[in-house]
Amino acid sequence: MFTGIIEEVGTIGSIRRGGKSIALEVQANRVLDGTRVGDSIAVDGVCLTVTALHEHSFTADVMPETVKRTTLNHLKPGSKINLERALRLSDRLGGHLVSGHIDGIGRIVERRREENAEWFRIDAGQEVLRYVVGKGSVAIDGISLTVVKADSRSFTISIIPLTQEVTTILQKRSGEQVNIECDIIGKYVEKLVKGERPGSGVTLEILARNGFV
Repeated sequence: MFTGIIEEVGTIGSIRRGGKSIALEVQANRVLDGTRVGDSIAVDGVCLTVTALHEHSFTADVMPETVKRTTLNHLKPGSKINLERALRLSDRLGGHLVSGHIDGIGRIVERRREENAEWFRIDAGQEVLRYVVGKGSVAIDGISLTVVKADSRSFTISIIPLTQEVTTILQKRSGEQVNIECDIIGKYVEKLVKGERPGSGVTLEILARNGFV
């Protein structure tokens, strides 16, 4: 698990491409402290396993399914990426609970400045927007952000100066794609309400029987 509070902006050193998979060599410093082979690091919001460690970089394999569902396939040597080590139970949860499992890819359709804030409007599919609510949490390229408002086609976020400085968000332009992970709580609530089988979820009858109606 992660928090969406970016620790460091790293750089893609090299990419080794297979038929459908890739292996990334990521140049970094801070996130290497205390990291061991087998640990998890979120790369632009995607949870990857460290397969090799070097003095100033680490290597991670990206399987075909992850390549297909994220923006990692668009990276090239020199690309800047957001990095965060996995959450420790003793850490402060400054953002929100982020799993590193991307729900979908969005596209920036509008960007504007308002004094110290940078506004982004992001289009996304219904498989993502169904879990996005105004004043809720969302992770964009691994960054924990608050949704300002959402509609049937897109949602809007506003970026404070500190986040602008310590992440890659200001490098994004209109038309570019971003990784989106929705708040995991909404997915669990939906599954509990719907149930595993038709009629097995939460109904008015069940609520009434248990004193909630």
